[in-house]
Amino acid sequence: MRARLTVHELEAFLHVADARNFRIASERLHVSQPALTRTVKTMEGKLDVRLFDRNTRRVDLTSAGQELLPIARRIVSEFDSSLSDLSEFVAGQRGSVTIASLPSVAAALLPHAIAEYEQSHPHVVIGLHSLPAERSLALLIDGTADFALSSPPSHDAAGIDYQPLLRDEFVLICGKRDPLARSKKARWSRLTERPFLASGEGTSVRRITDRVLAETGQAIVPRYESSSLALIGAMVAAGLGITAIPRMTLRLLDASELAVVPMEAPPVYRELGVLTRKDRFLSAAVTRFIDVLRRQQGGVA
Repeated sequence: MRARLTVHELEAFLHVADARNFRIASERLHVSQPALTRTVKTMEGKLDVRLFDRNTRRVDLTSAGQELLPIARRIVSEFDSSLSDLSEFVAGQRGSVTIASLPSVAAALLPHAIAEYEQSHPHVVIGLHSLPAERSLALLIDGTADFALSSPPSHDAAGIDYQPLLRDEFVLICGKRDPLARSKKARWSRLTERPFLASGEGTSVRRITDRVLAETGQAIVPRYESSSLALIGAMVAAGLGITAIPRMTLRLLDASELAVVPMEAPPVYRELGVLTRKDRFLSAAVTRFIDVLRRQQGGVA
C-alpha cells in the first residue's frame, strides 16, 4: 500500500511550487533548506514520481507536479478551513446546544436567553425539547440533550449533576368571579373548599402539591386531573374548581379569566436548576449558554 502524503508535505510542496526556489520557500516555512529538500524527496518517494525539475537557477514543476498542484491547494485549503471551524468550536463560536426543558421553564427563560446568546454566538445551532421532567431527564441520560432545565432529580438518578438556578413560588388560581379572587393571600387549606384540579401523575407540580398537602394534613381527592396545564387553566376559568401551580406555569395558560393568589402557611417554592451528566464533557458553546441563563437569573442558587 502506497504511503499517504501528509498535510505538512503538501504545504511544503506548495511553497516550493509558488516560490520556484528552495531557499526562498524554506525561509517562508521557517525551516532549513536541507530539511525542505528532504521533505520534497520523501514526497517523491511516496508517489514514485518527480515533482520538480531542478537546476542551479530555477525550479520548475514536472507534469506530475502540475497535476498535484490544484489537488494540494484544495486539500490544504480544506484542512485550514476545517481547523478554523475546529478553533471556533473550541472557542464556543460553532457547534450546537441541545436543551431539554420543562415547558413552563422553556417559555419563561429560554426566549430571552436565546436572543442574548445569538448576538455573540450566531453560528451555534440551538435545539429545544419542551417536555415533562421525566422525559427531559431521559433525553439527558441518552445523550440527546446537552443539559436539562428541570426540578431536582430523584436520589436514584445516578451520574446526574444538579445546579440550582431559581425558585418558583406556588400560587392559587381560581376564576375571577370566585370569592377567593379577592384574597390577598390564601392558605393551602383553602384548597379543600372547592373541587381540586390536579396536575397529572408524575409531573413535578403534582409531586410537590401531593407532598405539601400531606405535610399540612389536607386530605384532598382531585375532582379532575390532567398533565395539560392549559386544560387545567381552562377548567378553572370555567368554574370547575381551583388549583395550586408554580407562578412560572402561568405563561402556559390563558390567564384572562383567572385570578392569581399568592399562597402561605406554608409558602412553597419549586426549585429549578441545570441538570448535566457527570460523565459528559460540556462544549464551550453549551457552557456559555448556561452562563447566559445564570446571568439573566442574577446568579440565583
